[in-house]
Amino acid sequence: MKCLIRRTAFFFLVFAAVFAVGCGGKSGQSKPGESSDKEAGTEGIAAAEGPKIGISIYRYDDTFMKLYRSELKQYLEETYHAQVIMRNAGGDQRVQDRQIREFIDSKCDGLIINPVEASAAGTIADTSSKAGIPLVFINSEPDESERNRWKDRHMAVSSVETDSKQAGTYQGQIILETLKKGDRNNDGIVSYVMIKGEANSDASRYRSEYCVKALTDAGVKTEELFSGTGNWNREEGKKLAAQALSVYGPRIDVIFSNNDAMANGALEAVEEAGMIPGKDIYLVGVDALQETVGYIKEGKIAGTVLNDHQGQSQTAADTLIRLIQGEDAETRYLVDYIKVTMNSTFHNWKGND
Repeated sequence: MKCLIRRTAFFFLVFAAVFAVGCGGKSGQSKPGESSDKEAGTEGIAAAEGPKIGISIYRYDDTFMKLYRSELKQYLEETYHAQVIMRNAGGDQRVQDRQIREFIDSKCDGLIINPVEASAAGTIADTSSKAGIPLVFINSEPDESERNRWKDRHMAVSSVETDSKQAGTYQGQIILETLKKGDRNNDGIVSYVMIKGEANSDASRYRSEYCVKALTDAGVKTEELFSGTGNWNREEGKKLAAQALSVYGPRIDVIFSNNDAMANGALEAVEEAGMIPGKDIYLVGVDALQETVGYIKEGKIAGTVLNDHQGQSQTAADTLIRLIQGEDAETRYLVDYIKVTMNSTFHNWKGND
């Protein structure tokens, strides 16, 4: 049964108060399989009591996952006095597979895995189940048939996810809330550029599909001028946007980016092309990073979609502890996205630190 985790505006406003304004930007990536002592949330701290938890993150240089893993580690240690062993898979599924085996050999009580490849979920689930170790997947979307298999076989496996279709829909709705519903040049068509996160990623596919679907469902005609894969990376997003601008220039009404890092890069490209963001072209992203929220307040970016790393990480930790204690858990928990625009409930919110 699908469980939906909802967070209120009040929760986020309180949460915002603990963060300072400003964005840390992209961090350097550690070598695959190694833990970086220079980055918060990567070192293991032993506790006298509490479970030993092995965590593998698909890449440390992903801005959103940096926030996620830091919150996850802190919550596990402070709430459950856990011994957290966190590793960087470096974007290599083979490295992650080795890390999982090491977690099992070191007698971890539970695993939290952010898979490099979503298709590896079945193999990872079988490996942890055979070892008798509960498992929670994060920031991934194992398909329904795989989740049904966990349930049918009574496997201690769950996943904490977001609905990428919802994120895409909210992006489209943000554009519909702009002047002329995104048709900046008033030609009757919203001509857009699509900067995708990653090839073969369900998150990229659904965010890209549903942002456009929100427009067409509202009766708006659309035209894709350009699309490219930016691998969730700011610099790659900037290069793709610059390439699109060099070819299509003022024909572009909207640049959709699958995440804020790429949207921020696209903003740089727009300004370097001599265009005025928010006037000559609309931009929208996902993640609600502090830097992006700042651009929204300045009128440079139309909006973003809050990807609640705190709600997701805490739900993942709570779910894993229940499984470790032998309690039942759903195979899937969903955490809602929330629109963030100049006119939204979160106009005073500072963004994800």
